[in-house]
Amino acid sequence: MPKFAVIKTGGKQYLVKEGERLRVEKLEASEDGLIEFNEVLLTGDNDNNLYVGTPFLKDTKVSAERVSDGKAKKVIVARYHSKTRYRKTKGHRQPFTEVRIKEIK
Repeated sequence: MPKFAVIKTGGKQYLVKEGERLRVEKLEASEDGLIEFNEVLLTGDNDNNLYVGTPFLKDTKVSAERVSDGKAKKVIVARYHSKTRYRKTKGHRQPFTEVRIKEIK
């Protein structure tokens, strides 16, 4: 039984374990709040067994439940041109979905 997996979502890769909470890019969940990650790159366990996909593992899925949605801390972006009195600041808050990993199948 796999103890950990590497999944791909939102253009990023995450190392996940069962029972772990994780913040990923904003995802749409079904009415029951369950999310399945089909793009599994690697799985492994404590017995030094690794299964690597090319690029993804077939018949391997990671199921999770949505815990909450929110926005991350504000990131301030500043632009400045010297000698021209040009200053501009912008703020951005990236939306995220917090999930709890239930099972690695």
